[in-house]
Amino acid sequence: MVSSTFEASLPLGCTRSALREGAVIAYPTEGVWGLGCDINSAAAVNRILSMKQRHQDQGLIIVAAAVEQFSDYLGQLRADQREWLDEIWPGPTTVLVPHLGRCPDYLCGVHETLALRVSAHPVVSGLCYWMGSPLVSTSANRSGKPSLMSSEAVMTEFAGEIDFLIPGPLGGQLGPSEIVDLNSRQILRPRVS
Repeated sequence: MVSSTFEASLPLGCTRSALREGAVIAYPTEGVWGLGCDINSAAAVNRILSMKQRHQDQGLIIVAAAVEQFSDYLGQLRADQREWLDEIWPGPTTVLVPHLGRCPDYLCGVHETLALRVSAHPVVSGLCYWMGSPLVSTSANRSGKPSLMSSEAVMTEFAGEIDFLIPGPLGGQLGPSEIVDLNSRQILRPRVS
């Protein structure tokens, strides 16, 4: 449940309706600043891809406040896979999970997997609880450039392109989340330490 304190910390005009209608937000995550939007807004996802100068084929990360928010994507998992996710989440690990055609191409790109993370960061989890659903989450940077590490850098780089900047500190990580394949447990992007 979202506290009234969290809701009061959101910028004026940053409403659930605004996000559902295509608003793009910037916010702190575990290790870098992120850009996000409603997972059901193809228009907002396309805005983010354009801002980042990133091709849709690559896919995006989806964040949630709780495993239950990913019920559409985790129903086919074996018991040992679900137990492993329960061990690592919430936390700074993104897991590639087979989507079995259950997500739009604008989220998974050309991949047969979808990148999912249950976040322990209070702003990220607060946003997902507040929305009542997962959100798109991708690092706030132009493609090929370093991830942005401060709200000031985000406002400079994306001036006039984001609709709302959600305040808060970064978490304790030193970079983007680790990415691991669910089936092989292969680490595709290691955690920065």
